[in-house]
Amino acid sequence: MLGVACLSLLSLAGLSSAQDLGVPLSWREFSNDRSRDERISISQAAIDAILPQLDTGNGEFSGIGYWQSGNVWASMANEDHRAGTTVYQGQVVDQLNNVFNLHANYDQWGFNDDAMWWATAAYYAYRAYGDSTLLNYAITTWEHISTFAISQDNANSGSIPTKNFGFQGSCDGQSMVGGVFWKVDASDNGINGITTSLYSTLSAFLGEATGESRFIDAAIRSANWIKNVNMNSDYLVLDTVHATDCTRSPDNWLFTYNSGKYLEGLNVLADVTGDDAWKSLAVNVANAAMKTSAWQGSNGVITEGASPNENNDGVGFKSILLRALDETYNRRGGDNESLRILIHSYVCVQFNALLELAADGNNYSSAWAGPAQGFTTWGQMAALDVFVAAIHAA
Repeated sequence: MLGVACLSLLSLAGLSSAQDLGVPLSWREFSNDRSRDERISISQAAIDAILPQLDTGNGEFSGIGYWQSGNVWASMANEDHRAGTTVYQGQVVDQLNNVFNLHANYDQWGFNDDAMWWATAAYYAYRAYGDSTLLNYAITTWEHISTFAISQDNANSGSIPTKNFGFQGSCDGQSMVGGVFWKVDASDNGINGITTSLYSTLSAFLGEATGESRFIDAAIRSANWIKNVNMNSDYLVLDTVHATDCTRSPDNWLFTYNSGKYLEGLNVLADVTGDDAWKSLAVNVANAAMKTSAWQGSNGVITEGASPNENNDGVGFKSILLRALDETYNRRGGDNESLRILIHSYVCVQFNALLELAADGNNYSSAWAGPAQGFTTWGQMAALDVFVAAIHAA
């Protein structure tokens, strides 16, 4: 994590790198010679190694938390989607049904981001398998979370029915419209980057799936909130704003998943709106996320969430960035070949580090720069999105 004193230097570097999509020559092993079939096999073997940890009663995996378990199902659905298979369809569909029936709106503990990790997994499964019930689960959860998203009327009045306090309609001269409260708790005033980015991204996906303007408009409002209120000058997404007084989390709270989830949504939003401004912003966010020193060294290997001995939330963050880069790579087609080469190179860096530095057979450490270790559920979970991304991007 960078100290505050380092941020001014990072800012200068970030603004410069936003215009340069070249691959840093200091990156470790940024190419790959494994065939697509071999990459699919590696991905499936990594998934198969985590499945014995599944509790079929609650849809969660022993050793990781609720939101992290939702992301295992997301990885499995995306594995089938990218590989063009249905290997995991039965398990994914059954457990996403199971968990929605256990927890209305996928809300287990009153965290709106948790609910949306699962709702987004349901959307991915709909995309992979065409199951309309899962699309309906994603929409139902979105409708629930929308009651915590600040509308123009909410900003004008400084109030929202789901909260028991008044709040600021603008912070630092920028509208709070589109911000999404983190917790269901009526007294909690935190609005954060991940909850709002999850909402923007899910909205964009649902807009793409249905063509309905309510989803697309919501995606735009929340994407604008991130851009105007909660992004630094390096194009990195910040963490939390407190709605009652506009105070913020420290500016060195920089985490891969905030920028990653925002990036994913920007690419979908660019497609559904046809607005090149979102595409341009996505390029800058992607470039910044791959080149910042906030979570990786000069060799490009992500060091965030390296926790060999115990699970924590940070272990699951970096996989979200890789998922976003995969989405970016597959959506950009040939319209930005420099960006695709950069993403390919970055994915290869993580892919090769996992296989060469962090692997014990088909088991992977959460420390991607090594050393290798025996199986942990959290290490395995964190690796899955890298291997899914490598199907096309490596």
